[in-house]
Amino acid sequence: MGVLSRAGAGPLCAAARAGRHRRCRVQGVFLGAPVGGSGVSPGAEVIPRFWRGKCFSSGKEPAENSSVTPMLRHLKYKIKSTGPITVAEYMREVLTNPAKGYYVHRDMLGEKGDFITSPEISQIFGELLGIWFISEWMATGKSSTFQLVELGPGRGTLTGDILRVFSQLGSVLKNSDISVHLVEVSQKLSEIQAATLTEEKVPLERNAGSPVYMKGISKSGIPISWYRNLQDVPKGHSFYLAHEFFDVLPVHKFQKTPQGWREVLVDIDPQVSDKLRFVLAPCATPAEAFIQSDETRDHVEVCPDAGVIIQELSQRIAQAGGAALIADYGHDGTKTDTFRGFCGHKLHDVLLAPGTADLTADVDFSYLRRMAQGKVASLGPVTQQMFLKNMGIDVRLKVLLDNSDEPSTRQQLVQGYDMLMNSKKMGERFNFFALVPHQRLPNGSHQMNACKSKPPPAPVAGFHELAWR
Repeated sequence: MGVLSRAGAGPLCAAARAGRHRRCRVQGVFLGAPVGGSGVSPGAEVIPRFWRGKCFSSGKEPAENSSVTPMLRHLKYKIKSTGPITVAEYMREVLTNPAKGYYVHRDMLGEKGDFITSPEISQIFGELLGIWFISEWMATGKSSTFQLVELGPGRGTLTGDILRVFSQLGSVLKNSDISVHLVEVSQKLSEIQAATLTEEKVPLERNAGSPVYMKGISKSGIPISWYRNLQDVPKGHSFYLAHEFFDVLPVHKFQKTPQGWREVLVDIDPQVSDKLRFVLAPCATPAEAFIQSDETRDHVEVCPDAGVIIQELSQRIAQAGGAALIADYGHDGTKTDTFRGFCGHKLHDVLLAPGTADLTADVDFSYLRRMAQGKVASLGPVTQQMFLKNMGIDVRLKVLLDNSDEPSTRQQLVQGYDMLMNSKKMGERFNFFALVPHQRLPNGSHQMNACKSKPPPAPVAGFHELAWR
């Protein structure tokens, strides 16, 4: 049933949004299959005793034969050829392998998939993010070009809600050349995005060998382009969005031992040939360089891919202006082991039947802040509850409720609001983080206030309270 079938009255009317669940991340230590037996690959240590038993079941254990997936056979061949692999390589293969990757050939979103994200829960989420981008565009001088770039756009629901806001506020944006740029590695999802966003009467342009592998026109006449890599997106005054994107990038995992930091690797269990297990590297590995010298935790996850993307975003924003809004499950350098799997909306053993479940690790926002290297200013992380409240979610909910006379629609509006805002659900588990030019903030640039008559920049919406009029 659509969540907002008749909640469309008011300036930001919307179509229905399906789904009532969330991509729920449960805190705790979940590391997959237990370490069994005493046999060890040459040069590798088994996982320390305190990790043993800290494993879980998805609640639906597959039959023994069904756990031997094509991806498992591929990984076993790789490990037998080169030795244990890093958790980062394991995640990369399982999620984005061109032939067998979880994200490449399936639609994993929605009630029939493995998780549902915030845009699928309530139209209000995307509407408020659309207002955030317009607010930042206005605060940074109303550039004549407005590139909206989304990394990992899912089914296109969030971009669709944002574009609807752009259309409703077209009089504000009328002098800006707007374009949409989607970075998506999944052919399956890109087709779903196109069906969600583009005008059916305008044929899609396809060129598999080009950096821009697909082009279309939105229902409101805005050009949309698809890319596999952020580096291929044209540089210019751009506003970037990454919603539940960074949490699926591959992480390296490290455990502190009496001998120093040791990387966690994935190996074949010597006692069960069709089973994987975690082991420790016998000596230091290159990725250890990402660990801070003053690190106090005994277990650390680092994501070099996230660092590369943040550096690219920071450089682009510093040179051409714009902003980046990152929304994800995460922490500010406080958590340890957050690696886990999801299948059918339930926790799933990360080493079981690889290729059939989503793998994820919480985003370390303190690491993203460091990777910006001072090129831009960073804001947050702030909880989703605080961000949406500052953006005026209570005002928007009241407008929709006042304009709806159907009890079922009103109930679903309230349920969606509760899912997004309740501290025991998504309200405090989800965080917002932003990158903006230094001159966007008060005292952010020595030249900013050189002219005393120039007013100070306005507060950044969401991270400060937004005044609705």
